[in-house]
Amino acid sequence: MSYPLLEKINSPEDLRALSERDIAELCSEIRAFLIENAELHGGHLASNLGVVELTVALHRVFDSPRDHIIFDVGHQSYVHKLITGRRERFSTLRQPGGLSGFTLMRESEHDAFGAGHSSTSISAALGYAEADAILGKRAYSISVTGDGAYTGGLVHEALNNVNPELPLIIVLNENRMSISQNKGAFARYLSRIRVSKSYVKFKRGTRSVLEHIPLIGKPISAALSWTKKKIKHLIYSTNYFEELGLYYIGPVNGNDYKAVRKVLLEAKNLGKSVVVHIHTKKGKGYSPAERSPDDFHSVSSKKPSSATFHSVFADKLKELAATDARILAVTAAMGIGTGLDSFGKSYPDRYFDVGIAEEHALTFSAALAADGMKPFVAIYSTFLQRAYDNIIHDVALQSLPVRMMIDRAGLAVGDGATHHGIFDVAFLSEIPNIKIVAPVTYGSLRAALDMARDATGPIAVRYANKSESERAVREFYPNGDFDAFGVRASFSESDAPRCVLITYGSIIDTVLEARDIAVARGESVGVILVESIKPYADAVDKIYPLVRGAERIIYVEEGIKCGGAAMISRSELYERHPDLKSRFDIIAIDDSFASPTEPCELYSYLGLSAEKIAERILEK
Repeated sequence: MSYPLLEKINSPEDLRALSERDIAELCSEIRAFLIENAELHGGHLASNLGVVELTVALHRVFDSPRDHIIFDVGHQSYVHKLITGRRERFSTLRQPGGLSGFTLMRESEHDAFGAGHSSTSISAALGYAEADAILGKRAYSISVTGDGAYTGGLVHEALNNVNPELPLIIVLNENRMSISQNKGAFARYLSRIRVSKSYVKFKRGTRSVLEHIPLIGKPISAALSWTKKKIKHLIYSTNYFEELGLYYIGPVNGNDYKAVRKVLLEAKNLGKSVVVHIHTKKGKGYSPAERSPDDFHSVSSKKPSSATFHSVFADKLKELAATDARILAVTAAMGIGTGLDSFGKSYPDRYFDVGIAEEHALTFSAALAADGMKPFVAIYSTFLQRAYDNIIHDVALQSLPVRMMIDRAGLAVGDGATHHGIFDVAFLSEIPNIKIVAPVTYGSLRAALDMARDATGPIAVRYANKSESERAVREFYPNGDFDAFGVRASFSESDAPRCVLITYGSIIDTVLEARDIAVARGESVGVILVESIKPYADAVDKIYPLVRGAERIIYVEEGIKCGGAAMISRSELYERHPDLKSRFDIIAIDDSFASPTEPCELYSYLGLSAEKIAERILEK
């Protein structure tokens, strides 16, 4: 498909050179390009279709990179990437070393701030605005923040610190969605905000007339500001943003380019901190995405499997809840992604979607547990990082039985560094009383949930966004005794191989393949699967009898090496069995965010592919 206007756009300057009459056609071409590329390569579709006119208007009104345009999360920045010279690289979108699916500072000078997690953009834009003021730079800082982000506390912390005199523009993009429907009081409040058009006209007109009176106009305008606010409050009421001292404009139709451009120009001319409230339609211009924006939030070129760990988790939790009224489910704006939306339909009074508020989710669940309930909190590994203090201070320190269901554990090949689930084992391992399990089969996941139901302290159950390992079922559970999950070996204690591989998590299939490669090349290799990681002393007690006769021990970990399970297990083994010191090696992600700069196969790049592991096995 050809895109005659889009193909002329390689920079914001090219965009600004277009005539106004070409903009509608350009927006149509951009939508067609996004749909075509999503079908070929996958990616975040609905959110980007919704911000086409907004992004075009932003780059027509402001001068990036001098002006700082910052997208919250960054998953809706595809149009921005097209405008800023990255169209030719779109075939590499969301591939390791290719074009990021989010904003990334090293990728372009037009990506003012990197992102991937929600609610950070207003803080970042405020930081730029304050720095520009100190440095004497004349520039605007623009935050493009969806209404879903306002369910997160960081947005309100930033708003609390805004200096109203700064040239800061906060674009509130209301589409009533994050991934699922927004939840909570503030989401409902945003949907009700309306400012009377007659008041807006009155406010603009009064300011314009007063400020054009020679000599005394501006002082009079300033003196009457307080009076105008009082008049507005009495006649038209006020809103949250204006109570914070911010100028508020809106709402306007965010899919109407002319309306958006007009309101952005007005905000720019004010030279103060302004909230520009727009409404956009997620999935705009593509009827399947308009009808079901949550299904088209992120699309994949691969056909998804029928069952994954989160669907098995949700089904098992419903089964447990049927006989235990104290079981509750908590998620942070990820009902669909974690599978808990189905639990919510079955048990609406026991299901809590707290919005993009992971910190609150953990402390809230701690109090639920303190009062005798059994909360299961399902959060992606990458987002659990945001609640680290709450895990220590509110859950672990008080030894409360909060069940942390850690979804998306392991590498996130498409989403990249901001979404890799490679730190949770390391950071949870440092907390004294948390039990960590990592089932790789559906049977062991169900057994782990049975155990978690009766937990007396905090427990973390981590699993990947994949189907179960059928090879692991065959090799480690031939008799189906999943209740005995913990430490399992592919060999007997009396028949130990020369080299033993130890691992946990979804990389088990790769490790088994590496074993097969090495065996085919004449090496004697066995595999130990660890599904009960912590307490480490318990795991090591089971591992030692299996490895004491081995000449080499290699712990393979799809996680960060420093402070990870492999390093801690090695330390435990060395302390108890110093004879193993010369035999233990680690293959893990070594001091890296797993973020290559050139296109590559990610597991091979990190030394975690089957071939790379086999090479290490065969080293003499």
